[in-house]
Amino acid sequence: MSKTVRFRKMNGLGNDFVVLDMRAHALALKAAQIAAIADRKRGIGCDQVIALEPSEFADVFMRIWNADGGEVGACGNAARCVAALLVAERGSPHVMIETESGLLQATLNQDRSVTIDMGAPRFNWDEIPLAEPFDDTRRITLQTDDPELSAPSVVNVGNPHCIFFVSDVEANDLGRLGPSLEHHKLFPERANISLAQVTGPGSLRLRSWERGAGLTRACGTAACAAAVAAVRRGLTGRVVTVTLPGGDLVIDWRKDDDHILMTGPFALDYEGTLPPELLQPAHAPSG
Repeated sequence: MSKTVRFRKMNGLGNDFVVLDMRAHALALKAAQIAAIADRKRGIGCDQVIALEPSEFADVFMRIWNADGGEVGACGNAARCVAALLVAERGSPHVMIETESGLLQATLNQDRSVTIDMGAPRFNWDEIPLAEPFDDTRRITLQTDDPELSAPSVVNVGNPHCIFFVSDVEANDLGRLGPSLEHHKLFPERANISLAQVTGPGSLRLRSWERGAGLTRACGTAACAAAVAAVRRGLTGRVVTVTLPGGDLVIDWRKDDDHILMTGPFALDYEGTLPPELLQPAHAPSG
């Protein structure tokens, strides 16, 4: 007998998600099924599929798959959406989300924005990770076919990020550059690739190619990574408004504990039911 599985379609600045509640009934979803759900022509269509699962340490465990079916450890925009759902359930503006990359504290603000404590960034080459050592990850050697795209910053904010600081984020074809850079041999776990443009002492413009998802209207962890990289290179202050194609995020890299606070909106687009053929029992044998 097939199960009826409801989903919520949500987005954070246009970075969109299919959110599945698996806390009561677990589902075993294969990578091909995730990709089918995310397919914008034949499926529901999204950048990431999100599963809510039970957690021993937090209000929920948030599992994240990119559109290609690969699982990842962090998604800042999805965390804001999940936090809003939990706040509505629990009646408290403060909730805790567990991810593969760690625990995230979240707060629903009076203006209906959500602030996520993304934790502290990681800068060591083997924490990002990179395939070879670099003493200073503020600028690394990475050859591209564009002279302006050189000496990027790299940082891990739950996911590996590579940020090129450029004079104009629209001047380069990120859709063309993204795939090869994502799979560059320097990144053993692939990487999110971003172009960042400093527009003021407290502002950046950003475009991002997400590993496993491609060009997206917003990437929360990329916004955090770009803001931190800009601070490390002396380009901005520690509070930065990051303007993405989908809108603005405010990133505050706190000096006292090195934690990154990301504040931005969320939206519930609609709800629906997954087609039964996409589902299988939680402990069905693989084959």
